[in-house]
Amino acid sequence: MIIGTVKETKAAENRVALSPDVIKNLVKQGFECLVETGAGIASNFSDEAYSQAGAKIATDAGNVYQTADVLVKVNAPNEAEIAQMKSGSTLISFVYHLSQPELVKALNQKSLTVFSMDAIPRISRAQSMDALSSQANLAGYKAVILGAHHSARIFPMLMTAAGTITPSKVLIFGAGVAGLQAIGTAKRLGAVVEVTDIRPETKEQVESLGGKFINFDTGEVKIEGGYVKETSEDTLKKQREILSKHLAAADIAITTALIPGKKAPVLITEDMVKSMKLGSVIIDMAVEQGGNCELSEAGKIVVKHGVKIVGELNLPSQLAQNASESYSKNILAFLTHLATKDGFKWEMEEEITKGTLICKDGSILK
Repeated sequence: MIIGTVKETKAAENRVALSPDVIKNLVKQGFECLVETGAGIASNFSDEAYSQAGAKIATDAGNVYQTADVLVKVNAPNEAEIAQMKSGSTLISFVYHLSQPELVKALNQKSLTVFSMDAIPRISRAQSMDALSSQANLAGYKAVILGAHHSARIFPMLMTAAGTITPSKVLIFGAGVAGLQAIGTAKRLGAVVEVTDIRPETKEQVESLGGKFINFDTGEVKIEGGYVKETSEDTLKKQREILSKHLAAADIAITTALIPGKKAPVLITEDMVKSMKLGSVIIDMAVEQGGNCELSEAGKIVVKHGVKIVGELNLPSQLAQNASESYSKNILAFLTHLATKDGFKWEMEEEITKGTLICKDGSILK
């Protein structure tokens, strides 16, 4: 079986799907690996490193598309890339099939077998394959660093000859993987951290990291597979009312709330932004899905009512080396679960296979 990877074509994407270390492991298991020249440069992986790991270097992406039995990517291929892929081959990447039905249709029309890395089930034996978590972990760290960079205040308390500088107050919306990493990072930098989550069971985790959990009655919240699937407008309204005073006192707010396949919930309205202190900063980690802040703009840093709102896209890409290494290990665990060097072990009712298989044999399965 030939495993191939190419340089990502999405704007501002610096990650690569396979690292030299993982390729070395795959080659040792009997897989052949083909890498487009320059695919890993933005992640600090040279062609020489890939060659030394046992990969063959392809002079262009087209060669990989036409040769690979399994194409491994970070982002799903675009229309031009799909056209170059070998019919009957397999794609493993983030697909986000719930929100991209036209992409799924195009992949299926090419008779591709498609596995989506964002559909890995949240079960204990799939933890090593959970690419959403590995990337969210890094994004949570980067969000805090961005907040510190854009703020006019330092995070820790500082005793100086001119007096004491009080610590910054950081308010984090969401205690999922990204939120928990943000809590830990902000605390290590010396900030006072408050956290809100509509799942009361996260309180213990928040407090174990040194954050103060903001309690409120959430009402009914639909949770499925570890993700919030649905939140009522009444719950969101109640959350906004309770959080307004906390937001008004915060120096930095970091929002992480996402609902798979749907627009991100609005947690910070324009009126709430108006109540914030001049020079405050909002890092909206959900901006790619519409944003948790009503005033966020995707890919832009804007100042509204004296508050800087950061809508940076693709935070893991800004930590490309670590992000690529982590994603590549997720791919290794997933691929070796599904296949051997001789081909796929089709267990269609097995939970991980069933959860991630989007297209096969000309049929859309999800």
